[in-house]
Amino acid sequence: MLPFHEALQRVIDSATILGSERIELGLGVGRVLAEDLMAGAPLPGFDYSAMDGYAVARSSLAGAGPWLLPVQGESRAGALAPTMVAGSACRIFTGAPIPDGADAVVMQEDVSREGEQARFSAAPPLGAHIRRRGEDLAEGAIALTKGTRLTPFQIGLAAAVDRNELLVARRPRVTILCTGEELRSPGSVPIAGSIPDSNGPSLAALVAAAGAIPTLAPRIGDTMEATEAALRAAVRGCDLLLTVGGVSVGEHDLVRAALARVGAELEFWKVQIRPGKPLAFGRHGETMILGLPGNPVSAQLTFALFGMPLLRAMQGDRTPVPPRGRARLHSALRQTPGRTGFYRAELRGELAITATNQASGSPVSLAHADALVILPAESAGLAAGESVELIRLAEL
Repeated sequence: MLPFHEALQRVIDSATILGSERIELGLGVGRVLAEDLMAGAPLPGFDYSAMDGYAVARSSLAGAGPWLLPVQGESRAGALAPTMVAGSACRIFTGAPIPDGADAVVMQEDVSREGEQARFSAAPPLGAHIRRRGEDLAEGAIALTKGTRLTPFQIGLAAAVDRNELLVARRPRVTILCTGEELRSPGSVPIAGSIPDSNGPSLAALVAAAGAIPTLAPRIGDTMEATEAALRAAVRGCDLLLTVGGVSVGEHDLVRAALARVGAELEFWKVQIRPGKPLAFGRHGETMILGLPGNPVSAQLTFALFGMPLLRAMQGDRTPVPPRGRARLHSALRQTPGRTGFYRAELRGELAITATNQASGSPVSLAHADALVILPAESAGLAAGESVELIRLAEL
């Protein structure tokens, strides 16, 4: 069995970055930039006022105040700035260009109007309330770096540097192949011994969350012929094949043997983690293969820990692995040393409350969890109140 960190690194290092495509700006959330996004012009593009008020030249407010200046002209957003008249003040609004000759803006709250004149009680600092041309980004500066997974706020920045299209990584195509005679579609008529397939929908959602395109293949039964035929069909036309179930050593665990029969090459098939020890990783030609265990929690967590970083790496994401945080254990947590443990927990402020039921076949505690508490493979556990490392599920 491979240690967790070694297995994860091998998965990420094996990723082949896919090609790129141009998309409309509005479709960019969650996509990964395939090039540095450069500012084609300074941002902002001109000096403008950050406040409603009055543009002045500091030289007009020399000596002892207060000062009474005539108000001549108006500068508003979306229009050219008027010519500044020496010895006067110019009415100005937020976002409006600074008139030539003005070097400060006084907020309107600090000015009193007396007809066509404005009274100033204090001289403003040089440059007060002026946003300077290029102070955010100089022309040619990098606004967003290649490998950035775009957020709504970064879409706003891309628009601000005048982009209506983006060059992004192609979305990986993922085929999900669930195995097991007992599985049926959720909502279908139950028969004796059957269970609804919870892995397929959950994995499809996780695939989409990682920026990829999921396809649920028809489920297959527990025969070598059916498994081999389904694998031959599934490896065509996808970048990543996910198999679910059948990678352990039971008499009905046929996937690993069937993968060998169709020509797949496996790099490893056991990892020192709990839950999810039987995890297969390899490839068939250009198609990556991740063989997940069948128990719902094991399948979903192993994909979250290995599959989502793999999909992000295939898109050139600069940060394919989720960040880790820390919390204090609400109560003691014990384990048998030998495998890195990932334990479902709810977060309450700085406390991590681990679920009572950590069974790999129970999806209830996973559905209500906020985080995975991590115990190193060599650890026998931690006492209540001790600091523990964790992964927040929202950051997978």
